[in-house]
Amino acid sequence: MESSISETETALVAALRAGEPAAYEHLVREYGGRILAVCERLLFNREDARDAVQETFLSAFRSLESFDGRSQFATWLHRIAVNASLMKLRTKRRHPEQSIDDLLPTFQSDGHRSDPGSRWTNSAGEISEQRETQQLIRSKIEGLPESYRNVLILRDIEELDTETVAEMLELSPGAVKVRLHRARQALRTLLEPIFGGSSK
Repeated sequence: MESSISETETALVAALRAGEPAAYEHLVREYGGRILAVCERLLFNREDARDAVQETFLSAFRSLESFDGRSQFATWLHRIAVNASLMKLRTKRRHPEQSIDDLLPTFQSDGHRSDPGSRWTNSAGEISEQRETQQLIRSKIEGLPESYRNVLILRDIEELDTETVAEMLELSPGAVKVRLHRARQALRTLLEPIFGGSSK
């Protein structure tokens, strides 16, 4: 269950509602870096991410009266940042997405995979701790079609629940689950030549 707003956040929200200049400075200093990181993960472009951060704070100010304190203030800002980034992606969309079918596993008539793949030589935890690896994975995620990339980022990186992702992307929960499964499979295929080892 999501925790409610803390006393520190309650004081900050009250100061923001009162229009105190120091509260705005504290807001940007305290949350700006985290919000920028969220926007960059979705937009893969620092300039667009900075624009989305500004839109996030503007939207937050306009919506302060609607913040009821049932969730943490940081969680509320996070959701606004995700929505701002998704809106920017929608306005920049220019061409049809490519299919990821070639990246998905194929199966034989008996249900077994045609290519079972190899056992990876590193655990997911070991891989994710390495800066170079994080950058590599990020580049592979960026290469996925947007509709799959967004689901993967929102569920596996931003750790939003299926229902929230479905609402944000205007999809059914079932469609989110299908896209997430396909995105994970496609990402594994892209990373297989790098992290795959010989099967034992």
